[in-house]
Amino acid sequence: MKIMHEQVSFPPRTMLKVKWDEFPHFTYPWHFHKEFEIVYVIKSSGKRFVADSVESFSDGDITMMGSNLPHFWKSHQPEGEDNSKYVNAIVVQFNKDFFREEIATYPEFHHINELLKRAQNGIHFTKPASEKIGKKLKRLLKLNGLERMLYFIKIMDFMARTENYRLLASKGYVLEEHRELNSRLDKIMHFINTHYQRKITQEEVASKIGMTAVAFCRYFKEKTGKGFIYFVNEMRIGYACKLLVENHLSISQVCFECGFNNLSNFNRMFKRQTGLTPGEYQQQFIKASV
Repeated sequence: MKIMHEQVSFPPRTMLKVKWDEFPHFTYPWHFHKEFEIVYVIKSSGKRFVADSVESFSDGDITMMGSNLPHFWKSHQPEGEDNSKYVNAIVVQFNKDFFREEIATYPEFHHINELLKRAQNGIHFTKPASEKIGKKLKRLLKLNGLERMLYFIKIMDFMARTENYRLLASKGYVLEEHRELNSRLDKIMHFINTHYQRKITQEEVASKIGMTAVAFCRYFKEKTGKGFIYFVNEMRIGYACKLLVENHLSISQVCFECGFNNLSNFNRMFKRQTGLTPGEYQQQFIKASV
């Protein structure tokens, strides 16, 4: 599926855009933009695509996307109803420089800064937080000027502190660029990110940071909550999802491109992680783009 780079325009001299959407169905294709985005679906249902996450959505769905994270919504078309205004949604977009580094370093903005980092994987807010966030976004829509900006910061702080959320994109889809490798875990993640497309072993990674394989295995599980092999395969499947959506390679080519050397093992691992076979996953996007 071709991905579109959306150019978001803002009202003069502001970095925050709040809009009310009312139309028959979501129409914007698979796309990304540099701005952060919050989508509150007040009325509609269908499939939500965020990076390699494919889920159903319905009334009350609230999602936050980080900068350059691809996404789109595919509405169900209800039968026997007036479809003229089937979708109602509030969309908030803000410049990635809204919370500049100088501001983000203040302790008062610590939680918001962490929220922005999580948003790079896409965040889905669940009840009861989503209900409260929805009410706040409706109020935000009615405000203007400085009052709107200050209330938006309060909403962000609430979203940052709630525990009622899930991350959407897998670690393998959003590969963080490590500019400074100043910790042991940074070095491990950087090595995995740049070598997971080939066979890598615990022993090899352990040797890079001066640890025994046993000590590394224990350290990695403690820091990530996952076993090394499981984590690497998770990243490979995330990359496979990206390749399948781009639809330039066959499924067998995707398998080997992602570091798997056995097609049946790839199919099994893919379905375990996504709930779909590679072919079924690819068809979700093809159908949605028609």
